[in-house]
Amino acid sequence: MMMVGAFTLIASACSRKPAAEAKTETAQVARPLPTPLEPTPQETPVAATRKLFLDVHDLGSGKVTAKDVAGAHQKDLATEGKYGVDYKAYWVDEKQGKIYCLVEAPSAEAATAVHKEAHGLVANRIMQVAADNASWTPTPGMKLYLDVHHLPVGKVTAKDVAAAHQKDLAAQGKHHVSYLNYWFDAESGTVMCLSEAPSAADAIEVHKEAHGLIPDSIEEVSEGR
Repeated sequence: MMMVGAFTLIASACSRKPAAEAKTETAQVARPLPTPLEPTPQETPVAATRKLFLDVHDLGSGKVTAKDVAGAHQKDLATEGKYGVDYKAYWVDEKQGKIYCLVEAPSAEAATAVHKEAHGLVANRIMQVAADNASWTPTPGMKLYLDVHHLPVGKVTAKDVAAAHQKDLAAQGKHHVSYLNYWFDAESGTVMCLSEAPSAADAIEVHKEAHGLIPDSIEEVSEGR
């Protein structure tokens, strides 16, 4: 009987744990599991695969109106998604019958395909360009001008054009002119500048004073988006 009692006491002692150890175990069991981290969403640059193009339509004097171009542009906007294209803006010179379209597209061919399907008015020329900025806002009621410089191919760089533009900005106030943006096609040496000015002569005077690079042509245009 005494041996049986001893075994009972040993078994009872083994089944009990110290209070501190029991608390530790309870705390471990009660500790909530860490919440799994959700994967960080990766930003997909919408225009990462697009390039910037500026095309030129030369329809001839008296053969285009701003209203007609606005209608054609709406057809472009309705079609562009099919080709991964984004038509950003356009400019019209009704007197000369010229249209300029600014577009982001995977290729020049994709941009042309939109025009072709939307209304059939394919550009005479399309250039891949670099721009000064992606946002500009013409002032309502001000005259808007688009000038074109044909510079020697390979003799001017994007850095050179940017420096000349800064000189325009420094000189423009004296002539009440505001240069809003420019686009540069390195392959052809073409620079196109968009400005607000009292007259074409005032816009040219800024170029003349700032750096001496007089445009080959300048046209009064209206802008649409």
